[in-house]
Amino acid sequence: MEGNAALYRDVWLRYEVSSRIEEAHHNTGDLRIVSPDGRLTTYWDHTAKGVYLINLHPPYQMDWGGFGPRTSLAWQATDRTTLRAGGAINTLLLNLYQDDDVTASFPGIFVPWLSALPGAPVPFQNSVTFFNLPTLYTPSGQPVFATGRTTDVPPNTAIDVQRFQDDLAANTPGHQVPAVGTGGMTPNYRNGYIATYSAGFDHTFGQVNFSANYVGTMGVKLSSLIYPNGYVGADPAVARFTQFGAADYVTGGYGLLGFMSSRSHSTFHSLQTSVSKTSARYGLGFSANYTYSKSLDDTSSIYGANVTVQTGNVQLAAPQDPFNPGADKGPSTFDVTHILAFNVIQVLPFNRLDILRPLGNRVTSGWQLLNISTLTSGLPFSIYSGIQQTGYGSDGVDRADQAGTPVLSTSRTDREDYFGRGPDNTSYFAIPIGVPGGTGPNQGRLGSLGRDTFRGPAYQDIDVALIKDTILGHRAGAEAAALQFRAEFFNVFNLVNFGLPSNVVLGSGFGVINKTAGNSRQLQFSLKLLY
Repeated sequence: MEGNAALYRDVWLRYEVSSRIEEAHHNTGDLRIVSPDGRLTTYWDHTAKGVYLINLHPPYQMDWGGFGPRTSLAWQATDRTTLRAGGAINTLLLNLYQDDDVTASFPGIFVPWLSALPGAPVPFQNSVTFFNLPTLYTPSGQPVFATGRTTDVPPNTAIDVQRFQDDLAANTPGHQVPAVGTGGMTPNYRNGYIATYSAGFDHTFGQVNFSANYVGTMGVKLSSLIYPNGYVGADPAVARFTQFGAADYVTGGYGLLGFMSSRSHSTFHSLQTSVSKTSARYGLGFSANYTYSKSLDDTSSIYGANVTVQTGNVQLAAPQDPFNPGADKGPSTFDVTHILAFNVIQVLPFNRLDILRPLGNRVTSGWQLLNISTLTSGLPFSIYSGIQQTGYGSDGVDRADQAGTPVLSTSRTDREDYFGRGPDNTSYFAIPIGVPGGTGPNQGRLGSLGRDTFRGPAYQDIDVALIKDTILGHRAGAEAAALQFRAEFFNVFNLVNFGLPSNVVLGSGFGVINKTAGNSRQLQFSLKLLY
């Protein structure tokens, strides 16, 4: 506090650090991407190869940069106006449930799948079959678990994955080699942080309080998955860590690889306003809040729906181009541009009405009417083709091209038809397959549509409650107990809030909404004894 006691400021410094992941029995494993001379390199290096290590030391570099400064400033300009500003940096420490991809991985956990080439017999039986996995060896031919104890394995021991695959294939019908799918963490993984900053003012107009603030956040080094080997079904040119033989049959190497990284970034900007009033004289209180905002990121979740989903509305976490995930930057899947929320409390003065006074004060007093309402604009969604357009693999993750401009509405006769053309909704989009220079089984390219380029229907909810408090006697001049009656009406006008439409062009019911967001009108009555 300085000068005339009208200026207030605070400065704080917080420091947080988390140790690296350790496992008591050394059950950690990860694929390291290295250059031909054995040094760590990037996954887009076309000369890179994969070396799988267990008992990792270290699993990733230690991050000591957990400083989190915070500051705030408030200036009371007049007895009715106060200006405020502040900022903070908050460290995002490692989330073991979400970020740990080096424990509980191959070879500690391995899910075998048995397959057969065309023409090979596949035996079936109705009893449990015990299956022993082949022995793991190092590239020099030594058993990895020679003593039978994982704690005896030296740090950063390499596994001969190809030998393991060949031995496993020898015990399967058709002797097909399965590609090992696994996860890991990038060696340069870091803790993320969230920067928050705001500036605004509060002003009082009589009994009405008004505030307006800019509020922003920025997420840096956020956790997200990268896919250095493309997706399932990727071409040999993309799946560089998979070995292919004749007719592109898999002969070894790795399948789907998902590495936890800290490469993602997000921003949020908003104007947040509010107005509120209380009046003891008239028993009226209300507040209204309006937010205008924009949230941008390149992925809104670590894990999302499976990339092979073909129907309904899907929100995928994986980028369209696994080698350029930053190209997916767009509105967050939870981005809502407009939010208006207001509530009203009105004391009902029935005890002041002459016509009701014969009923007595116990009947006419203690009534309140409450209202809580929320109105928002729609959530964003992407348009997926539902077919593998390129050599990157994975049916359904690719986005289409836009060929027309749909009029999105739920006000038509067929309210569920959000795009307006029923079975012809697909005519608004074109799937770029069979094009010159295309790749993959369909000789296509990536779609030109961005991520989350369309908006779903708006949302509106109005709830009302009628409350009656009845005093039950007195005790030493104080209220001893009260009986509260509540009649609550959720979505009182039974407004239909539509969900997001099916967004897979080649999927079932494309452009049609097949579910609602929120409940229909619900009534609830209750009695509560307060004492």
